Amino acid sequence: MSIHSTAIVSETASIGEGTSIGPYALVEDGVIVGKGCTIAGHAVIRKGVVLGDNVSVDSFSVIGGAPQSIGFDHSIESGVVVGNDTIIREGCTIHRSTTAGENTVIGESGFLMSQSHVAHDCKLAASVILANNVMLAGHVTIGEKVFVGGGAGIHQNCRIGAYAMVAGNASVAADVPPYVMTAERNQAHGLNMVGLRRGGFDQRDITDLKRCYRAVYFGGGNLKKKAAEAAREHEFGTTSTGARFLSFFEAGKRGFVQSSMESGD
Repeated sequence: MSIHSTAIVSETASIGEGTSIGPYALVEDGVIVGKGCTIAGHAVIRKGVVLGDNVSVDSFSVIGGAPQSIGFDHSIESGVVVGNDTIIREGCTIHRSTTAGENTVIGESGFLMSQSHVAHDCKLAASVILANNVMLAGHVTIGEKVFVGGGAGIHQNCRIGAYAMVAGNASVAADVPPYVMTAERNQAHGLNMVGLRRGGFDQRDITDLKRCYRAVYFGGGNLKKKAAEAAREHEFGTTSTGARFLSFFEAGKRGFVQSSMESGD
């Protein structure tokens, strides 16, 4: 363990073996830092934060700041949990939960590029990548292996399904189903074929997913109703991948991104 002489580390913080804390970093009361972490100079880790093993926090990032929510009671004790092997680059901000005893969560092996922001009560699954300047509002939920392009903004309470891809500078105010690409303002642009291939999905999965996508997104109409109808048909959702896509439409508060062109490839 290496702690620079100018770093301010609370006596009540727990610092794991092999962790390095750089100059002028601040680690507040009760923080738990796992093994092999790197906290760069001028990083701030506030009360209520738990960092897993091998987490990297770059300079000028602030983890565990108070929610930007009007009327928030700052006496509430809540936190942020960051999974193992996550990289948080310079200038990122991750805010703690608005609910006592709850956490904003960053899953393991995440990569938050510089200046990205994760608001209160967000839940990010494993291996999520946020490119530079991504903005997540409160209560956003993101599935595993999602990529969000630089400058994209995600409205509060939105869900982004697993293996989805959000284009740079997109404005997302509706739910994005798993495996789907979205761009511009709530526009679906077919399936994330690159992500599917990189994820090791076989041809049977992809063929089923294409059928499901066409059943829901082609021809207009109510997407939730069409997904439910497709789920009742034996030719759709024959794999767990297709079934996961269709079941996504059963929930949500924000509606769903709409297709800008009828393409399933």
